[in-house]
Amino acid sequence: MKTAIINSESYEKHNTGNGHPEQPKRVIAIKEKLKKRKDLIWDKPDSVPEDILSMTHSKDYIINLKNSFPQKGLKFLDGDTVVSPESKKAVFDAAGSTIRAIDGIEKNQYKNAFCLARPPGHHAEKNKAMGFCCISNAGVATNYLVKKYKYKRIACVDFDVHWGNGNYDVMRDNKNSLYISTHQYPFYPGGGTDKDKGDFNNSLNIPLPAGTNSEKYFNAFDRVLERLAQYKPDFLIFSAGFDAHKDDPLAQFQLSSKDFYEITKRTLTVTNKFTAGKVVSILEGGYDLNALAESAYEHVNALVEFN
Repeated sequence: MKTAIINSESYEKHNTGNGHPEQPKRVIAIKEKLKKRKDLIWDKPDSVPEDILSMTHSKDYIINLKNSFPQKGLKFLDGDTVVSPESKKAVFDAAGSTIRAIDGIEKNQYKNAFCLARPPGHHAEKNKAMGFCCISNAGVATNYLVKKYKYKRIACVDFDVHWGNGNYDVMRDNKNSLYISTHQYPFYPGGGTDKDKGDFNNSLNIPLPAGTNSEKYFNAFDRVLERLAQYKPDFLIFSAGFDAHKDDPLAQFQLSSKDFYEITKRTLTVTNKFTAGKVVSILEGGYDLNALAESAYEHVNALVEFN
């Protein structure tokens, strides 16, 4: 079985305004690189069941979000989260890409999947949009796995350079999940220290200083692998942000494109015997277009290899 790429044209119509780093060219750059490959399945998002949305975010927030998209122009949901008339479909397609990915894996239509989606999701908390994010896509995936397929031990590995406060907020009280994050600290959005352990000791945060290079990163990443080996997840989610790259304009880590292959490979080497290779990866950050496309390509290389 092959690796699937879940993608929608709606992601390219989510307009955030001139100069905004979370721009349509992000998914276009990755798509153009991946489209040259012959070893991938391309698929489209499904809709998110309402009960899964209300498990992930508060009902009031979802109602307000659905009513927040403007008829014309741009609207700011917070200081840097911008939506436009076409954004509504993109936001719900991004969450829905995880539904399609999970169903495709469970029906043996493909082995694993990369959701080439935007807007990202890992800063969206239960009650608010934040940091370019409107819905915790990884949170939606986790709740769907629990509710629909009765999974008991879902691990989410978030290697975005920013702490996924939204993923943490959504998953912290879910005893069937383990949230792990490596990130720059102190840095946006704040939090993400080793004190943020979740309600069931179900979160591991590894804050690292600005300037962290590959060697120091992978030394720290051994702690991720140790925790995964102890946890024995039955399904793996990646919150796959590529902004820890040395060329990224929004952060100060020093990773190379190849390092994202290595992050993925090392994680899958540890988890595949527990998950039977069931993996859904969801695009988060990454704002230098060339570095983003290269890094995502390396990430997909590892997903394909572990089919």
